[in-house]
Amino acid sequence: MANYTYLTQSGYDRLRGELDGLKSDGRQEAAWAIAEARSQGDLSENAEYDAAKDAQGMLELKISELEAVLSNARIIDETQLDNSKVAILSNVKIKNLQTGKEMTYKLVSESEADAKQMRISVTSPIGHGLLGKVPGEIAKIVTPAGAMEFEVLEISVG
Repeated sequence: MANYTYLTQSGYDRLRGELDGLKSDGRQEAAWAIAEARSQGDLSENAEYDAAKDAQGMLELKISELEAVLSNARIIDETQLDNSKVAILSNVKIKNLQTGKEMTYKLVSESEADAKQMRISVTSPIGHGLLGKVPGEIAKIVTPAGAMEFEVLEISVG
C-alpha cells in the first residue's frame, strides 16, 4: 500500500520551494564550505572539513526526505471535502470534557503541522483520535499526558 502524504496546494508549494532552495543555494553553500575547509591544509586533522562534510550529508538527507514526501504527495482540493465527519483538512471545534475548554484545530499532514497555528497532524494522538468523528460524538484519546475526552462541537472546511 502506498504511503501518501495529503497536502494543500499551499503546503505543496512551500515544500517544493524549500526543496528547490536546498538543491540550489544549499548545495552551493555546502560545496563552498568544503572547499574553504579543504584549503586550510591537512584533511586528516581538519575539524572544519569534517563538520562541512557532515553538514553536506545532513543537507542531502533533508533533500532526499523532501523528495520522498513530494513524490508521494496528493494535493487535496478543500472545496471538495465533506464536512459531515472529521477528515484531513477539516477545521474541528472540540471541547475538552475535563477542563471545559473549547478549541479549534485544523487537521493536516505531518509536514504541514504547526501547533502555533492550531494545525495538528492527523497522525498525532489527538488528530488520529478525531478522524471519522461527527458533531456530538465523544473522542476518547490516549495522549502522552494521559487519557482525554473531547466532544466534537462542529466541523468545517476551508
